[in-house]
Amino acid sequence: MRLKQPGTGTEFGFTTSKLLMLTFFAVFLLFPILRMMSAMTMETIVATVKTAAFRAALKRSLVVALTTMCITITIASISAWAVTRTCVPLKSFFTIVLTLPMLIPSYSHASGLVLLFGQNGILTRNLHLDQLFGAASYIYGIPGIILGSVMFSVPIAFIMISDIMRYQDYTPYEAAEVMGIPKPNRFFSITYPYFRKPMISVMFVVFTAVITDYGVPHIIGGKSITVAEMMFQKTVKLLDYDTGSVLGMVLLVPAVVSFIMDFANKDKGNMAFVGKAFPLVKTPGRDLLTTVAVSLITLFLMIPLFTATFNSLIVSYPNNLSLTAKHYRTVVFKSGFVYLRNSLLIAVVVSLVGIVLVSLVAYLAARMKSKLSRALHLVSMTAMAVPGIVLGLSYVIVFNKSPIYNTFFILFLVNTVHMFASPYLMMYNTFGKLNENLENVGITLGVSRFRIIKDVILPISRSTILDAMSYFFVQCMKTITAVAFLWSTYTKPLAIKIDEYNAMIETGNVAVATMLIFGVNLLFKTFVYLRQRSIARANIREGNVPIPEGSKTLA
Repeated sequence: MRLKQPGTGTEFGFTTSKLLMLTFFAVFLLFPILRMMSAMTMETIVATVKTAAFRAALKRSLVVALTTMCITITIASISAWAVTRTCVPLKSFFTIVLTLPMLIPSYSHASGLVLLFGQNGILTRNLHLDQLFGAASYIYGIPGIILGSVMFSVPIAFIMISDIMRYQDYTPYEAAEVMGIPKPNRFFSITYPYFRKPMISVMFVVFTAVITDYGVPHIIGGKSITVAEMMFQKTVKLLDYDTGSVLGMVLLVPAVVSFIMDFANKDKGNMAFVGKAFPLVKTPGRDLLTTVAVSLITLFLMIPLFTATFNSLIVSYPNNLSLTAKHYRTVVFKSGFVYLRNSLLIAVVVSLVGIVLVSLVAYLAARMKSKLSRALHLVSMTAMAVPGIVLGLSYVIVFNKSPIYNTFFILFLVNTVHMFASPYLMMYNTFGKLNENLENVGITLGVSRFRIIKDVILPISRSTILDAMSYFFVQCMKTITAVAFLWSTYTKPLAIKIDEYNAMIETGNVAVATMLIFGVNLLFKTFVYLRQRSIARANIREGNVPIPEGSKTLA
């Protein structure tokens, strides 16, 4: 039975906080998008969609996104099945390495492919691929975009599908086996219903991530322009915000559909609780084949990091392969230091401010149920439906004459809003699993709500808080979409500088910038991992059983 909340003076403060956060989202999320939509005219819309260039770009975007989605789901499913359902060796190693490509910008995935399979690529030259296949051996165009997109989307899908498999209960299969139900019937009556809804969500996440990314097409697309790349060119190079707005709305459609489908496919049950885990049975032949398959997948996904490491340590490929540290000296101590500093500043500020905001909003939405709470939850999740490149353009249109334009503040703001939904969902799920009468019992005993939050709720949620901070930090270090239109010479982050290095054919500097972003993110993730292990050991010593954490999707 739920206790009635005692009336306290703090309730008014929390209601005010809900209204303030709703205002925040209205001003910095909803209004910019609506303003961008209102800036479009019917003439601009018709003129844009009627062009042959737009139709060709839309066709390419759909082909790339659909093909990438199919390949990615297949590869990620094999990898997730291998680490959760088989006896392959080095499971922890594979799990970590399969997610490492998430720590670098999408620019870097494409750059790695160009270094291997470009016109002067390592494999193109040494295996004489150009002589065997001619221009078809080059990676530019749609094939390159698909491969690069698969590289950065597989880790996302792998994490999501691994969680789906890890939290599946074996009890129904055990009962079906006892009852003698044939395996095909088990698949259609147990497996398919369980996987259908979450896998649809995974498919939409991958599709949306690929179709709204301009980093890979920008580096490796050549003449194969996608809608996201066209939007980037129209807005940044031609300053054509009208056409850019139309293209932004086109990119908003799959993201909104993905958001709606994800909400529609949410199961009422909680996958965080497992009755019985799947037994792991050693099957030598299967385990060997699975190990080989996962090893090949891992090597494929690590191509950008391998090529970046190689290219950062040589003078100039293919002219001079002598070892050197000059690229590191240039980027770390000269031209690139200010951009690395900017990236670190943005990542630190957004992770600190972001975790305060998501914790506040998640608490208000999960622990203080009301109509305002439901509205706050909905608008918080709406941020997930807005691609970064679209949000960035909307900020240009709304704030281009304001005092915050071309400052760090607007970069803090756009990154916080753009990345808000996933950390919020982690915190919301964690807070929602706590006993719903915790605060009411405390208040009845004379303990204030603030004291309960400080001494009980936040300590219990430390591990999830670290995950949420990690998400903010890593995404800020590597993001290019949300900030693509908002940086200035003074505020430019290192991930954006990669494009300039690439345009100047400074491949060594591209590689160093990639390795710096990867190294910083890896160090931060390692710190979070060690801190979480320390928290887990402390819980064991104190006899505490931590609640299952919130969703770590894309974290």
